[in-house]
Amino acid sequence: MAEYRLRIRGLDCADCAAKLERKITAQKGIEKCRVDFLQEACIYECAPELQEDSEQAIRQIIHTEEPDVTVEREESTGETATGEEEEEEENRLPRLLTGAGILAAALFLSGTAQTVLILIAYLVLGYDILWKAVRNLVHGKLFDENFLMALATLAALSLKDYKEAVSVMLFYQVGEYFEDRAVEKSRSSISALMDIRPDYAFVRKNEEYVKMDPSDVAAGDIVRVRPGEKIPLDGVVLTGTSSLDTASLTGESKPRDVEPGDDAISGCVNQSGLLEIKVTKPYGQSTVAKILDLVENAQSRKAKSENFITKFARIYTPAVVISAVLLACVMPLLGYTIQEGIYRACTFLVISCPCALVISIPLSFFAGIGGMSSKGVLVKGSNVVETLAKVQNVVMDKTGTLTSGRFAVVKVLGSADAVRDAAYAEHSSNHPIAQGILAAYGRPVEESRISAVQEIPGRGLSVTVDGIPVLAGNEKLMRDHDIAVEKTDEPGTLVYVAKNGVYEGCLVLRDQLKPDAAEAVKRLHAAGKKVLLVSGDADAITALAAQQLGADGYYSECLPDEKVARVEEIRRSGITAFVGDGVNDAPVLTAADLGIAMGALGSDAAVEAADVVIMDDAPSKISGAIQSADRILKIVHQNIYGAIAAKLLILVLSAFGLAGMWLAIFADVGVACLCILNSMRLLHVSGR
Repeated sequence: MAEYRLRIRGLDCADCAAKLERKITAQKGIEKCRVDFLQEACIYECAPELQEDSEQAIRQIIHTEEPDVTVEREESTGETATGEEEEEEENRLPRLLTGAGILAAALFLSGTAQTVLILIAYLVLGYDILWKAVRNLVHGKLFDENFLMALATLAALSLKDYKEAVSVMLFYQVGEYFEDRAVEKSRSSISALMDIRPDYAFVRKNEEYVKMDPSDVAAGDIVRVRPGEKIPLDGVVLTGTSSLDTASLTGESKPRDVEPGDDAISGCVNQSGLLEIKVTKPYGQSTVAKILDLVENAQSRKAKSENFITKFARIYTPAVVISAVLLACVMPLLGYTIQEGIYRACTFLVISCPCALVISIPLSFFAGIGGMSSKGVLVKGSNVVETLAKVQNVVMDKTGTLTSGRFAVVKVLGSADAVRDAAYAEHSSNHPIAQGILAAYGRPVEESRISAVQEIPGRGLSVTVDGIPVLAGNEKLMRDHDIAVEKTDEPGTLVYVAKNGVYEGCLVLRDQLKPDAAEAVKRLHAAGKKVLLVSGDADAITALAAQQLGADGYYSECLPDEKVARVEEIRRSGITAFVGDGVNDAPVLTAADLGIAMGALGSDAAVEAADVVIMDDAPSKISGAIQSADRILKIVHQNIYGAIAAKLLILVLSAFGLAGMWLAIFADVGVACLCILNSMRLLHVSGR
């Protein structure tokens, strides 16, 4: 069996994707199929000799079920949308504004002129709904929301309630517009991660280096990586020493020093020396490929809430339409006129129009999301609010999420002069560790006293101060110069200092916790949430941070796939949110039930992959976001149950002739207005 992908564009909702997936999976010759709504992809497995027939069958199913959806082979797609889709999206908002403007103008007129303008507004706003309703009926798709909206508004027009018909259509289209925009934001969540994929590899062939695609490089090949380039595949360093920027994998700000014999992980950026690396794994098994695969699969496993209106319409819409038809037929049998039967049936349909739900439910979410954004918490669409409200476990990355990225000297072992000499050695560096040493020194560095500055890749720095050589770096640097150092178990980054060939001391630096980090954990505990740390950092450093914060537990020295495994394990005990900020956090952000990213200094990949973004990087806002989500759900439920109860009551009254059109209008517009007013309360977010 082989796996194939098709790009599908124009899918309306996750429910549509699920229907297509069921029908395609049932086809003979197709072993597995996954229709990914967010990635707009159909991934299926079949025998290679059946690929053409299977693809044709899939195209036919999609064309029958979703005529608006376009299908392309994965390799032929490089743009984000087809020309037709782009044109439709560009014209949608102007069409809504035009229709609303025509309706507003009609309100200042009367008589035939007003009626003509209102009908024009109706056609401008609703022609696509009417067309989809007719087309879906032809394809056997009865009683979807397009059919209900068309039938209810046409019924209102037949009763000469023109304003009602156009208002319903306008509000429905506005809700659809905002919903589609939220989906587009979700679909872009994976794209930023693609930046970590190496574009090329220089492979040694006959004593020359040839530029190749990383996927074409085999295990055992030797690749060359120059300073500033990404390591394309996992391997072992053969020649050269350097410092590697591992932020894309571990999220740690501290570079990793490598020398011959050390492992080199794909996705890292070579910062200084020229390296030759022997490839140990083909691209498909490399760290970068695993990260990309984890993101894609985790995204497909994450359950997306099915649109409530669509689910409700499956039962509600057929029931009220059939009831209206029966009502129109039964009334003459009971001695009433045919006109009276039609009038009551149309009244029944106007009452049944789900305008209150169509408007208030998305508005509740968007109002709540808007209120949260005013507090610096961005939620990417209404589909994550329910999960956010039900979070039981909060797993946090340490570096950049709970720490500030600013290193400080927390202890000096040996002579206090070691701080001064280290500051002179690091005076020209912008690295966070150098900045921490300079801050600890606290005085200006006299550059005129410094000469012979030399950076030693993978080791540290060598300078001459007042004619005396000074070394500042790791233990390897001291060992290279036969300088004995005092061993220490202090957790943190260790910078050893020697002057004139004599060991002077050791500086212990640690990444500092954010001012509100401990408060964030305290608030989450007060809300009944379990808090855990997961980090790529050393065990001693992670343990110390967990102790200072009062966390319930921690996991240290984790690579991205190990973070995913830990979160998957924690998820078994309840709904789990992961909080992170780096590119390396993207897989686990999508693997968790809910991803929360720090937005101010976090990577683009983390921000795009997450469901919730804390804009000012304050972890203390996580508990406030959970409380706000819970409030949104309460108001949504009030609107749902209140609107349904009111409509059912008035539907019964109208069936017995106790409710006229005025009450029908209240059941539609009045109930909708009440739900909207209730939803607008969410714009005002209390608390921190």
